[in-house]
Amino acid sequence: MKEFGELEAAIMDALWSADGPLPVREVRARMHYGREVAYTTVMTVTTILFHKGLLQREKSGRAWLYRPSESRAEYSARVMGEVFNDCGDPGATIRRFVAGISAEDRLHLADALVETRADHRPGRRRRPTGREVAG
Repeated sequence: MKEFGELEAAIMDALWSADGPLPVREVRARMHYGREVAYTTVMTVTTILFHKGLLQREKSGRAWLYRPSESRAEYSARVMGEVFNDCGDPGATIRRFVAGISAEDRLHLADALVETRADHRPGRRRRPTGREVAG
């Protein structure tokens, strides 16, 4: 499972929050990190994230512009899928996960289950979501 170090997370957060690709100097300026980080350090880590496949880049003049390869939601869903694939007992893991989340997040999960169930049943009408039922 891929997890980010603190600096990697700060870089990814800056890029996920951006409206488009950014040069390293702008990534550094937008980062929320506990201390000052050298430009060359940010450049090195963005290059590493690129080689890991987490960032895409394009040349703009002399600078590289970086953007995430996937959205924050796509990344998080992929990591959760990796956890479930590697956990040994997905049913027990899911039950423990659900027991540990807030009631609001359980409603989000119920909504997602209803939506994906509806997406996989052609010709079926959409059922009310967990929020609509809990109303």
